[in-house]
Amino acid sequence: MNRLSLNQKTVNGCTLPEAVAACVRAGVASIGVWREPLREFGVEAGAALIADAGLHVSSLCRGGFFTAPDLGEVLADNRRAIDETAALDADCLVLVVGGLPPGSRDLPAARARVADVLAALIPYAAERRVRLALEPMNPIYCADRGVLSTLGQALDLAEQHDPAVVGVVVDSFHVWWDPDLERQVARAADRIASFQVCDWITPLPADTLLARGMMGDGHIDFRHLADLVAKAGYTGDVEVEIFNADLWREDPDSVVATVVRRYAEHVAG
Repeated sequence: MNRLSLNQKTVNGCTLPEAVAACVRAGVASIGVWREPLREFGVEAGAALIADAGLHVSSLCRGGFFTAPDLGEVLADNRRAIDETAALDADCLVLVVGGLPPGSRDLPAARARVADVLAALIPYAAERRVRLALEPMNPIYCADRGVLSTLGQALDLAEQHDPAVVGVVVDSFHVWWDPDLERQVARAADRIASFQVCDWITPLPADTLLARGMMGDGHIDFRHLADLVAKAGYTGDVEVEIFNADLWREDPDSVVATVVRRYAEHVAG
């Protein structure tokens, strides 16, 4: 249980202090922080709050969206995200790389843009000892959120760079369906920067961004995936990240208690 991390999005209605307090009450040792509530509270104040609570930061979400039209702003915002990650001493900065630019149907060009922006950010991240974590996303998000759709694609890009600076995210929601999953997780042995879990539930809601479920409510074999990740040598936190409108309306302490119980039942062991 000391490897369990609560991603802040799972209790989306909470401020940063409220999310930190919920972790402390539940005995959860780590937290995955989102940039918007961190900036609202203040980066330095947030870092102090988390440290004073004795929590470890498993990730900062998120940088990326490299395919947006304004390259200058893309680079500036991601450098700010790297600075925030360093301030929190977080394990990694999660990168949602972005979808197709407005009006474009050119996937190869979008993926080339991702590679170019990543390469431009690497010296800045390395100087600040921040690990960038490419998150492959389920293909349903290829057009608008992530043109890296498989773990293999993310590794193809990550492997061009130092593993201490560029890793990948293994997120159950995004990778569970992949028929090449076993081989790709094994390939990611020195590249897994973050392991995130939530379930794939059906029927999908109209807003597929909110299609994630609590572990055990859907179709994913978490024990199998956790075993693959462990065999690849990953020993870091297991972060529960759930986008779900119904869950967000529940009492946060009740949600965290369910996270702890379902993690024990379906993931740990």
